[in-house]
Amino acid sequence: MQYVRLGSSGLKVSRIGLGMMSYGDPAAEAWFLSEDEAEPIVRQAVDGGVTFFDTADMYSGGVSEEVTGRLLGKLFARRGDYVLATKLFYPMGPGPNDRGLSRKHIMDSVDASLRRLGTDYIDLYQIHRWDPETPIEETMAALHDVVRAGKVRYLGASLMHAWQFAKAQYTAEAGRWTRFVSMQTRYNLAYREEEREMLPCYTDQGVGVLPYSPLARGLLAGGRRDSPRAIAERADGSQRTDDNDADVVDALRVVAAEHNRPPAQIALAWLLGKAPVSAPIVGVTKPQQLDDALAAVDLALGDGDVAKLEAPYRPRAPYGYR
Repeated sequence: MQYVRLGSSGLKVSRIGLGMMSYGDPAAEAWFLSEDEAEPIVRQAVDGGVTFFDTADMYSGGVSEEVTGRLLGKLFARRGDYVLATKLFYPMGPGPNDRGLSRKHIMDSVDASLRRLGTDYIDLYQIHRWDPETPIEETMAALHDVVRAGKVRYLGASLMHAWQFAKAQYTAEAGRWTRFVSMQTRYNLAYREEEREMLPCYTDQGVGVLPYSPLARGLLAGGRRDSPRAIAERADGSQRTDDNDADVVDALRVVAAEHNRPPAQIALAWLLGKAPVSAPIVGVTKPQQLDDALAAVDLALGDGDVAKLEAPYRPRAPYGYR
């Protein structure tokens, strides 16, 4: 395993981050793994050198955080040996203040996440989306306060427009508050719209990128397009396909065959070679999926490989922003 600084911060993370979204209450979603089913996969990740784990308060209604806290407490000798990330924004209750990025919800959410995770602090606390109903000054001041209180070490953001992120960073600087060190966003061979405005912005700001859906929910790995999760996400609109996807996959298969590697390894190696990517967040429900992610870290692609992989891509409408 390799380890890199998260952006220009001093925090070091493994080049592969394990997404904990798939671990929770199987009664809630067919694709959730129970804690017992998740444990051997998380143990495999730890044995492979993974030290960065990402979850969110809303995953499985908080159960993912509980599972994450118990498993990491069991598999690591010291709390300082791993980097724990979680998020807030989405509804965690029926009340009007049980969502968003208000001071009240931030203060309530960080304490609730700490209880579920069973820890004294969160390494990376991320806003899950932009909140148009709360002044950014209120949000950044409240986030700074949870850092000053010792409950959070670093701040991150997730999926927003370049102007929104720039405004948040400027607001933090103007108030002498804590800035974001990372951005978790959708980025993969089949969805490269972040290359227009966002990646240059992150590079300029010294922000580490944590791509989620690095394999486009299985499209770039093959064999999982009809998984329960993929079916559910296509139904609710959170996962979209494009007519050009088949061309991208065809090019991926050609390069994979030339390297005698699975397509997933090639797709992840391409992503790892992109600045300013720090660590793709991979969702894993099978051991082979994790094997591919770990193997991609040491796989270097040549310029010719990259050109072949990128050639079929056609621009598509950005989605997921608020």
